Amino acid sequence: MKAARGMVVSMHYTLTDDSSDVLDSNRGGEPFSYLHGHNNIIPGLEKALEGAQTGFKSKVTVAPRDGYGETNADAVFEAPREHFPPDMKLEVGARVHADGPNGPITLTVVKLTDTGAVLDANHPLAGKTLHFDVEITGVRAATAEELAHGHVHGEGGHHH
Repeated sequence: MKAARGMVVSMHYTLTDDSSDVLDSNRGGEPFSYLHGHNNIIPGLEKALEGAQTGFKSKVTVAPRDGYGETNADAVFEAPREHFPPDMKLEVGARVHADGPNGPITLTVVKLTDTGAVLDANHPLAGKTLHFDVEITGVRAATAEELAHGHVHGEGGHHH
């Protein structure tokens, strides 16, 4: 079987940045499974895996536009201290959650100011070129339930 829309693809991967720093990896653990063609992974990686079969190994470089997008300067803004819970300890690098116009969002504290904090709503990997070292460990047809829900269920996938 080949990776195509509606197929469940399982893989081991290591993700690094341009400095070869490991950002994420599931090597030595269970394979990661996703529903191909349903926007479950970043577009650049999914495109590179189209047609892949079990045993396929590759090094895939994904540009920001095909990953988590370019950095958006408008997504960096200052929030006054009163917008945070009074007992919240604010520190650079902390991740905070808020209600955005399209639902919950996660922001990163990038700077503390005298009156609050500068927050960044960009994904932490926005603007970065991503380097994946992948190995496909399995490809199977998705179940009707997985297709209806738009994601993998069971081992290595989503559990309800």
